[in-house]
Amino acid sequence: MKVTIKEVAKEAGVSVATVSRVLNKSTAVSQAAADIVNEAIKKLDYSPNFLGRNLRKCETNTILAIIPTTEQSYYGEIIRGMQDSAKKLGYDVLLSISNGNVDTEVRLLEMLSNRTVDAAVLLSTHLDASTINSISKNHNIALCCERADGADVLTVTIDDEDGAYAAVSKLIQKGHTKIGMISATNRAHSSIDRENGYFRALRDNNIALSEEYLYLNTYDYSNGGYAFDYFMGLKEPPTAIFAISDLLAVGAIRQALKKGLTPGKDIDIIGFDNISLCEMYVPSVSTVAQPCYEMGQTVIEKLVENISSPTKSNERIIMPYKLTLRQSTGD
Repeated sequence: MKVTIKEVAKEAGVSVATVSRVLNKSTAVSQAAADIVNEAIKKLDYSPNFLGRNLRKCETNTILAIIPTTEQSYYGEIIRGMQDSAKKLGYDVLLSISNGNVDTEVRLLEMLSNRTVDAAVLLSTHLDASTINSISKNHNIALCCERADGADVLTVTIDDEDGAYAAVSKLIQKGHTKIGMISATNRAHSSIDRENGYFRALRDNNIALSEEYLYLNTYDYSNGGYAFDYFMGLKEPPTAIFAISDLLAVGAIRQALKKGLTPGKDIDIIGFDNISLCEMYVPSVSTVAQPCYEMGQTVIEKLVENISSPTKSNERIIMPYKLTLRQSTGD
């Protein structure tokens, strides 16, 4: 039976990606590691099928990354992690923007069939699981930031529900029982998961859900301000707000300041994602931080392992989030 690259990696005690780097003569591998891998190759009499590999990869050494928008800065951090990881592994990342359009995503993914790219990463895709699974039968693809129920492909995300639960629980620990939520109408899995985290935190703390404390609109920054005005117009306004994105949180904070209120003192506001604006804004914005750079690195490393292996790993990797408290919650 022909020796596989996974067996070489196991013999050498390294990852498949490291073996791939050695085979591609990447400079991102130490001499000591290269020696160990080469010894394992010799011991197992491993002979890489470069012809078959190149036919499969088209010798492009390029991975397509599709993002829905450039308006969210955390996508930039993910792409940066992807590019740094890809460079070390001898790959390039080709970035394309779908504007959240499913037809555009499908058209871009035709690059796989045309052998223009070796693999693709979908960031916050709107494709359904059946379409994703159909494409993945013959091509290497992965999801990042957004899961898709029923999609049997490599997926790298955080636990959005748990992150939202932690944020709302912190507001409750601060004594708040009237907590408004600003969400989105796009019904992405991450949005729904974050909403569920909010609901669960209220339920676990015996706080009744009030429908009037829910505001749903688009992710547009201005809707954070509209939500704030709506909440403040209620007979009993919330004393704290959880926004499922930082842009919505910043919109609410800006409107609070316009109304003469001080976030972190008169009302607590917390967002989600930890975009670069959170630290720079005054007051600084409390949030649930996603490890964007590390997510980008991880999805590329695992995807390259899939490219280099005859069998694909379709695991879901859940990265750790971090509850980051700043001035907008009085911290």
